[in-house]
Amino acid sequence: MTLIADIFLVAGALAAGFYCFVLSRRLAAFQNAEGGIGHVVASLSAQVDELEASVDSARKAANSSNRSLSELTSRAEEVAQRLELMIASMHDIPEVETAKQQPNTKQEPVFSTRVSRAVGA
Repeated sequence: MTLIADIFLVAGALAAGFYCFVLSRRLAAFQNAEGGIGHVVASLSAQVDELEASVDSARKAANSSNRSLSELTSRAEEVAQRLELMIASMHDIPEVETAKQQPNTKQEPVFSTRVSRAVGA
């Protein structure tokens, strides 16, 4: 029985040693900055910095667009109020006859006959 226990103990020690060897190789690859996970982490860090810069520039552009859109909206509201006042004042103007509204209507010439009277008659 002790022989079986010793065999399992040696097998467990060999498995733990192999696991430590594999783990040390992975840690060495992780610490290597030129390849492996270290390179990936450095690349991702650079991409995060670039993304932050692009988000900042997009935020600035959106803020300036928001300001200009707000200004245009307020100007449009002012113009709309003025147009409403103009339309309301048009209701106060009396209606004009249709003939006066169309001055370029063609009229037929009028002919008249004159009766000439003799002098002294």
